[in-house]
Amino acid sequence: MNTSQTAVMNKRAVPALRKRFSFAKAIAILFLSVLVVTQVYPLLWLFIYSLKSNEEILSASFFSFPQSFQWSNYSAALEGNYFRYLLNSLFVTSVTMLCVILLSSLAAYAISRFRWKYGHLVMLLFLIGMMIPMQATLLPLMIIFKNLHILNTHASLILPYVAFSMPIAIFILNGFMRSIPHEIEESAIVDGASVFRIFIKIILPVSVPPVMTVCILTFINIWNEYILAATFISSEKLKTLPFGVNSFVSQYSVNYGAIGAYLVLGALPVIIIYFLLADKITQGMVAGAVKG
Repeated sequence: MNTSQTAVMNKRAVPALRKRFSFAKAIAILFLSVLVVTQVYPLLWLFIYSLKSNEEILSASFFSFPQSFQWSNYSAALEGNYFRYLLNSLFVTSVTMLCVILLSSLAAYAISRFRWKYGHLVMLLFLIGMMIPMQATLLPLMIIFKNLHILNTHASLILPYVAFSMPIAIFILNGFMRSIPHEIEESAIVDGASVFRIFIKIILPVSVPPVMTVCILTFINIWNEYILAATFISSEKLKTLPFGVNSFVSQYSVNYGAIGAYLVLGALPVIIIYFLLADKITQGMVAGAVKG
């Protein structure tokens, strides 16, 4: 086969290759478009919902735009103890995140870096913890917290939040820490560094991407949690943000527009943090999956 024939065959192959890639690209774009619509549409609908009056929400124009934007719904939402509930949620979530990061990183470090007989068994026990539903622990936790006299306190929320957040955190951190070369620790031991110093100065700084992933996942899960908070907290001063919806429901009326505005304000911190740190989530998950 001469050079001219080869050139002709290559010219014929290029359009077919372009068609194949363009078709695959079109399918991918279509799939991503459907995914974006299904994820973004509920947020847009909730925002439009929050700007309607009760009459428009209860009428047949449920999915239409409001005739006039009811910005007063947001004023009513802020007056419904929003800032008090917000501070309570920030406190509970922040303490939970700190505890989860500290305890899960230490546990993952011990499981992944120490050569001991029962390391895999301990990891298996933590993985089993991921399979226990939170609702199944309500009654025993209620009895335990009552006997410990910590019922109706923020501690009754923080303790189970930490316990249920640690298994997935240890799973992510363990997968990443196993990929760190042991030579780094060996050289630090030769220089006289202790185990705790190696963990603080070497392992923890290297593990920043998966730690950020654990922080964001824990924040999202705890921020929207309602069942445990509704079970263990009865004091108005200690309630977290999801309780604010009840402020707009009375015996004879419901302010649906204010509820929608309150839900938008409650979801806003999660949305902002997620978009600011979305790259960190991706880096942490990829690091744990590829290197683990």
